[in-house]
This record gives sequence, structure tokens and C-alpha cells, in this order.
Amino acid sequence: MNRRVLIVGGMAAGASCAARLRRLDDRAEIVIFERQPWVSVASCGLPYLAGGVIRDEARLSVETPRSLRERFNIDVRTETEVVSIERDRRAVRVRNLRTRRRAEERYDALVLATGAIPVRPQWPGIDLPGVFCIRTLGDVHSLSTWIDSIKPDRATVIGAGLVGLEMLENLAARGLRMSLIEKMPQVAPVLDREMAEPLLRAIEANRVDVTLGEGVAGFDAGDNGGLIVRTWGGRTIRTGAAIVAVGVKADTALAKAAGLEIGQSGAVRVDTSMRTSDPNIWAVGDAAEAAHTVTGEPCVASQAGPASRQGRIAADSICGRASTFRGVQGTVAFRCFGVTAAVTGATEAALRHTEAEDFEVVYLHPDHHAAYYPGATPISMKILFSREDGLILGAQAVGESGAERRIDVIALAIQKGGTVFDLEEAELCYAPQFGSARDAVNLAGMVAANALRGDMPVAHWSDLRNPCVLIMDVRDADEFAADHIEGSINVPLSELRNRMPDLPACREIWVTCGIGQRAYYAVRMLMQNGFQARVLPGGYRTYCGWYS
Repeated sequence: MNRRVLIVGGMAAGASCAARLRRLDDRAEIVIFERQPWVSVASCGLPYLAGGVIRDEARLSVETPRSLRERFNIDVRTETEVVSIERDRRAVRVRNLRTRRRAEERYDALVLATGAIPVRPQWPGIDLPGVFCIRTLGDVHSLSTWIDSIKPDRATVIGAGLVGLEMLENLAARGLRMSLIEKMPQVAPVLDREMAEPLLRAIEANRVDVTLGEGVAGFDAGDNGGLIVRTWGGRTIRTGAAIVAVGVKADTALAKAAGLEIGQSGAVRVDTSMRTSDPNIWAVGDAAEAAHTVTGEPCVASQAGPASRQGRIAADSICGRASTFRGVQGTVAFRCFGVTAAVTGATEAALRHTEAEDFEVVYLHPDHHAAYYPGATPISMKILFSREDGLILGAQAVGESGAERRIDVIALAIQKGGTVFDLEEAELCYAPQFGSARDAVNLAGMVAANALRGDMPVAHWSDLRNPCVLIMDVRDADEFAADHIEGSINVPLSELRNRMPDLPACREIWVTCGIGQRAYYAVRMLMQNGFQARVLPGGYRTYCGWYS
């Protein structure tokens, strides 16, 4: 008999699995069940559809039920819900949401690609008209209809994660005044706090009313169809619409009801071939638990790329091919109000959470292309690496241009087990309009390698208040006068050799400047003249991120 494969969910992971199955087994009977009227929707584009950047929503559908049927002979049943799994007889019970007709469908292999559902806290008033979560095309339709109907002058986004920030920017582009509420003390929690500061400055520069470190207490009905948002601290914000973007969780209702094992992350536990605790059932995408490749912590493949790869691997496994999922590295890029942020591997917060200690951190702020070529803008970068061997553990970059390209390079280096020494030797494209002879990636490797070799001992910004050290700023006097670290002394680099006799030989000196380069020169000079000296990496620009 021909193999019969049922797939629950027709978005990135499910559709990818189905297409791969067809390429491997042309005789298999493949059926996709999807609750929505659409399949294979590029959900990452939904904020841009809401903002009008994408005007034709059909462009978000990578495939349609018709194209999947005609190209791949896949039976796609939209607006059909799988209500239960009968594991003992390898069958699922389904319900057509239009006709309410129920049926039972047998399977040889079952793939759960049920995705994730938005977290919708039980705040008082959350069910009032005007409160939205954005996860589907239908959600965007509802929001757009609401805005067109009541024509609010303000909207409020709750949650400063990726979706929240993208909705913030896109609704502002529609002419709405915006408010942002985030219970954590920073925007973009996917980044370390100091790396998120440029994003916060860009958000505030676009006249967004930002509330950090404070959560939502509830909603009340306002005038003319509007809302009043109440915060923990008693603040009230009058708004025409509220978008709740506080995260998602794996949709595991089917799996739990069927008795499948659930992992620590709350998603379905799977092996590296995406097989669940039932040998005839696989799980992929947001529904499946994976391991972070750097920290080993349980997580989910919340990005479309890893989710799609999981779908392919499940298809391989169903067809008897040896294929394994290596884990989730957490490579993400996003843009908000002209600032791009990108991250790969582990953040410092994640490493601290796992109680990792033997790692080092450096910062740098190189230009995104040759400084002499018009339009050069800085990229703020943070590199985390092992003190033992220089193994790259994570990287973050934030800037107007070029951040995502640098993180892509470092992401591949991490995947291949690369070190900071590999970064300093990497041969990358160079032309003045694209980069520098020593690209930002090379410079990141050089700075980190210098720290490991002992050429540039590193001080940590978290220890800045250490009373036993002398903080020395080697910028020029006018730069120092404009702003500086409280308690620091100013010894311009050009005067350092002559003023060395005045420096305390018995006290460690931590050196800073604008972005770190002059401090490095100064430390080399001091160390070779018998002083104990360290660099505060990234200079005053990094200090502003830490202590703003």
C-alpha cells in the first residue's frame, strides 16, 4: 500500500514537510489539515501588511491549496480542524469548520506542525473591542478594519519583542501616534540590554511614548470606541487600539490530549529526527522542542528557516533517510525606525542563566564601510567567546546598515565551530562602498584575539565602580569636556608618554576613549612601560549603553 501521511498545520514547517515528502515519495498520499483559510503564509510579513508596506496580501502566500495540489499532488484541506489523535488505531478525528462535518482519517505517519498561539494574559478587559493579537492574516484584517472604522489617532503596543517593535514602526507609518509598554527594563529582550539602547533611542526619537519596567494591569472602555490601558504603576494611556505582543507558546493541545511527551520548553519532546515519543508521530516548527546549539537549553525553532528545515528532516525520517536537526542557534535580524539589530548564538544574559563563567566579552563600533567613502555609519558589535580557546559563543550587532551581514558571517562561523582567530583571518569582500580592508568581522576577531593573547587585557563595564582602579580617558580635552565617565581623569593619547611619570605605578588603570581604539593604543603603551592596564572595550559609546 502507498504510504499515507497526514500533516496538521500548513504553514512554514508543515508545507515544507509536505513538499519534501513529495520529492522523496511520488506515490505517497499526503494530506494537510489547516484551520485557517490559507496555507504557507509568510507570517513574518504580517506587520508590514498591517502598515501598508506590503499592499497585496496574496504575495505573502508562498503556496496556495491549488498550487500544492497541481504541482505536488498534495491534498490541502483548509478550514479543517484536527480535534483528536487516536494513537491506538493510527487515526485522527477532523471537523470541517464550514460544514461542521466530522470524519476520521487514518495515517501511517502523522506530522504535528500546529505552530504557536499568542500569549493572551487574563488582564481585565482584554476581550474589549480594539484589543488585538497579530498572528494570522485574519488578525491583520480585523485590525485594519478597526482602524479604518474608528480612525484612532493613537495605538498602543504591549510588548517590545520583535513583533511588537515591527508593529510599532508599521502603525506609526500609517500616521498613528504610538505608545509602547514593556514590563522588562529594555526593548528587544532578544538582545542584551546595553545593545538594545540604540533601538530605544531611535524609538524615542520618533516620538513614541515608551514605558519600560512596567506591565499592564488591565483595559477599560474609552470614548468613541477607544480604550484606556492601565499599568502596574497606576498610569493610564488613552488609545484607539491595543496590540498585545507579549510572546507566543507552542500549540500542544492535540499532543497533550494524545499523551505525547512534552519538554521543558512547553513544546513537544522530539528526537533529532523530529520523532515524538510515539514512533509514528513527528512534530516540527513552533510545536517541537529543540536544543540551543550553544547553551544546550531547551527552546523552539520560532524562526521560519529552522522550522522549514525541521519539516524537511521529518520528511526524510518518514521516508527512511538518516537526517538530523542540529538545533537552534537563535540567528535573528529585525529593523525598527531605521535601526537594524541582529543576533546569533548565545547572549550574555543566556550564558549567565546557564551559570557559564569561562567566557569573555568585547565591544567595538566599526563603520559599516570604508570611512572615506560617503555615508559610512557605525555598527555597534558585541562578541562573546570562550577564554580557553576563543570559540565563538555569540554575537550581536546594531546599526543603520550592515549589521545583519556581519552577523550572518559570524553565524556560519559558530555553526562550524569557529574561533575569534578565524574571524580575524576571514577573507571577505572588500570595496569601499561595501566594507573596509579590515572588515567589521575581522576587527571583531582582532579585538577578541588581542584580549586572549594578553595584548589587550579587558575590564568589564559591570565592574566600573571598583574603587581600587583609576579610570583614564585618552580622548582629546574637548571630547572629554563634552561628556565623560564620572570620576575619570583625562590624559589625551598624544600626551600620554610625557605624563606617565605622574601616573600611579601601584594602581591598575582602566582606559577608555570614544569607541575603544585609542584606549587599545594607550594600554599597549602603558603595559610596555610597566603599568597594569586594561581596556574598557567599546569606549564611551558602550558606557552610554550600559549606564544610560
